[in-house]
Amino acid sequence: MMSTTANYASTPRCGAAQVSAANTNLDGSGTVVMILTAGSSGSRIDRIDIKAVVTTSAGMIRLFVHDGTNYRLWKEVPVSAVEKSASVPAFGTTIDMSHQPLVLPSGYSLRAATEKAEAFNIIATGGDF
Repeated sequence: MMSTTANYASTPRCGAAQVSAANTNLDGSGTVVMILTAGSSGSRIDRIDIKAVVTTSAGMIRLFVHDGTNYRLWKEVPVSAVEKSASVPAFGTTIDMSHQPLVLPSGYSLRAATEKAEAFNIIATGGDF
């Protein structure tokens, strides 16, 4: 049965971590870093920012949903080769999900890995229900 009243995220959330260990696995094994854990009533993620802090080669950032036991590959984000310099910014991208957010139930988390041994800051923003 559906609720008769809308349920909005009432508390802002921000999760951030740096990934840097090479991990080519698609099944959640290897080094996978926690970005954000859902609140006690669940959370929604509206935006994910990915920013390299080093020169990058072509590769992939992988985002996983973890239910407390199992990892599920959710998205793959291509990374382009960028040689950062004083006039060229390091690789960066934003996943805007404001129209279709990722909703995580209590006990779930968003986690990330990088295919290459290159450092990326990953920041997820949204709210708790």
